[in-house]
Amino acid sequence: MVQDVDPERYGLLQTVVDEESYARSINRFREEQILLPTFGQLADPTTIPDAIQEALLGINPNDAHPLNLFRVHWYNAYDSLERVRVPEHIVLPSELTGVEAKIVLAFGNRFPMITAHKVLAAYSCFVPRIISGQFDPTRHRAIWPSTGNYARGGIAISTLMRSRGVAVLPENMSQERFDWLDKWVMDPADIVRTPGSESNVKEIYDACNELEKDDTNFIFNQFSEFANHIGHYTVTGRALGHIFETLQLAEPNLRLAACAFASGSAGTLAAADRLKDDFGSKTIAVEALECPTMLYNGYGEHNIQGIGDKHIPLIHNVMNTDLVAGISDSATDGLNLVFTTPAGKDYLQKEHGVPLEIVENLRHFGFSSICNTLAAIKAAKQLNLSSDDVIITVATDGSELYESEKEHLLQTKYRDGFTSLNAAEIFEEHLLSADTEHIEELDEMGKNRIFNLGYYTWVEQQGVSIEDFDARRSQEFWNGLHQMTPKWDEMIAEFNAQTGVTV
Repeated sequence: MVQDVDPERYGLLQTVVDEESYARSINRFREEQILLPTFGQLADPTTIPDAIQEALLGINPNDAHPLNLFRVHWYNAYDSLERVRVPEHIVLPSELTGVEAKIVLAFGNRFPMITAHKVLAAYSCFVPRIISGQFDPTRHRAIWPSTGNYARGGIAISTLMRSRGVAVLPENMSQERFDWLDKWVMDPADIVRTPGSESNVKEIYDACNELEKDDTNFIFNQFSEFANHIGHYTVTGRALGHIFETLQLAEPNLRLAACAFASGSAGTLAAADRLKDDFGSKTIAVEALECPTMLYNGYGEHNIQGIGDKHIPLIHNVMNTDLVAGISDSATDGLNLVFTTPAGKDYLQKEHGVPLEIVENLRHFGFSSICNTLAAIKAAKQLNLSSDDVIITVATDGSELYESEKEHLLQTKYRDGFTSLNAAEIFEEHLLSADTEHIEELDEMGKNRIFNLGYYTWVEQQGVSIEDFDARRSQEFWNGLHQMTPKWDEMIAEFNAQTGVTV
């Protein structure tokens, strides 16, 4: 079924299609001493050669050093310097969640350079284009459309690959995103600010359509790059499965009941496909209630930065999704204050007995991380899960990327200071009173309804053929995608051999 779609358009080539471009890439990587990690090595970093591991100990994870490509995985310690045996994660206690089910989050801010797991998506999209000769680092600019973290990840990957990258993102995203980009781009003009905020994805597409008129610009659209899905299926899915298996060793009765991921580009949702294949878990797709595209075909704007809206990504395996949940940005804004202010943290410990270790780790929750947590709580109630059930998700990034948003809320809504009473009100409203409103278990009709919504973005606006669009309805198509990484890994190994680069 994969062969039924255009492999060049969607980054699914498994042969070299431009020998001259390929040769120039080989020369560039030889000159710059760049080695590419395989998907297998990122899924299981114990397979990374010892020489590279030893070399990494002397390299700052936040430097633009090519070997940091070998840190684009889930097995980094918090400082990203050392590798851990099991991806770092947190099991939230019932004192915090109000449910018996174990809600588990893997920490995405352990990834290097951007402290967010979107750098993995960027690498996953970039490398197949390099090893097939489609992308020429001596000629092309890599264009990274995003609402923030993917654009930063793309700039990081471009820089490590000694290529010029361009970030395309809404002008009203958090200041921390732009501060980071200012330090990493080659030219200030390589930051393209589009109108609006998190909810204005079409404006990003429009900007990319203009940029694409210049054939030296190469668009890496995370919403339609199937390598984004494949990378997360292979790497993130394996990492989350490893976490669950580790928990199960201590408690053999545990079962993986569900996985909850905010949609965004739908890349991380591919990990749910892997976990369903391996453990039979349900998939929960999460969106902002202020713009409930999947739930209500709705509209609006929201501030859960990083999850997108108003469209169904082409790489979302909708027909394999079991539930949809909507979370309000007032919940994520408010709980961010509870989790990161002295008054909020003190309230959690004294009034609800949340252990200090848990409270201190809540700073690793960004807006979408809180969103994922709340969706997992809703799902636990909807599915009547017990203490033997696990729902796994990711903390995509940490609160450090939202300090400006936090300060804005404190200055506008809590000018006299954020108190324990404020924390109690937010906790009661959004955690203790969490209910099963705005959550839907999808039957076949519901899945087809959501799938068909994608037609308006992809066929009518972005020129995807109806044949390519409909091919994704079958699980045979997605199963075919999941078989592609071994061949890509062979091509990566051959590419590295051609460069002759060693460590």
